Amino acid sequence: MSDRFTLSFTAGAEHIDELGHVNNAVWVDWIQQMAIAHWAAVALPEHQAAYFWVVTRHEIDYRGNIGPGETVIAETFIPDGPIGARFDRRVDFRNAAGKVIVSARTTWAMIDRASGRLMRVPADVAAPFAPFGS
Repeated sequence: MSDRFTLSFTAGAEHIDELGHVNNAVWVDWIQQMAIAHWAAVALPEHQAAYFWVVTRHEIDYRGNIGPGETVIAETFIPDGPIGARFDRRVDFRNAAGKVIVSARTTWAMIDRASGRLMRVPADVAAPFAPFGS
């Protein structure tokens, strides 16, 4: 199993700001959509039922943008194993030429659904996302 996960996003009129390109808040939403989709695609159903994730940090580098009707390919992966309750996630968005135009490193914390409390990431929850950063 690959630790990489990809989706494509196409900029619609609702994503465009007064500068004529995708608004920064949309990039954050797409980052969240990537994390949710990756978790749904890779995590075991019992883990999805028992845990959920909350973001604790976004660090985003904007090196370009896209306009209406343009598409990016987003790729996400977990660069390192978990530390306590937290996982860092990378998301890179590439334009049609293959250039990374937006790159993010986000930190997510795992919450136990039953207690509503932070929980250390168990090895069996992390395992489907390994090998980390390969």
